Amino acid sequence: MTYDTFFVVGLFILVLAVPAILGAFRRGEAPRVPAILVLIGGGLIVVAIGAKPNAYSISTIPQVIDSVISHFIAYLRT
Repeated sequence: MTYDTFFVVGLFILVLAVPAILGAFRRGEAPRVPAILVLIGGGLIVVAIGAKPNAYSISTIPQVIDSVISHFIAYLRT
């Protein structure tokens, strides 16, 4: 796995954690599982940014996501 993949998977996990957090608060429960998701997603993003400090910015995120998805699709076709 490349660091771009870590970054994209971390973003995906963080996006999935948002509805889980909102649902837990709505039900009046402690958001234990969403908190773990935030830690995992945030950790993956921190690892990717730590390895490539100047590679990721707001303007490059769509390009990174597109690159990772295209590599994944190419992998599936082989």
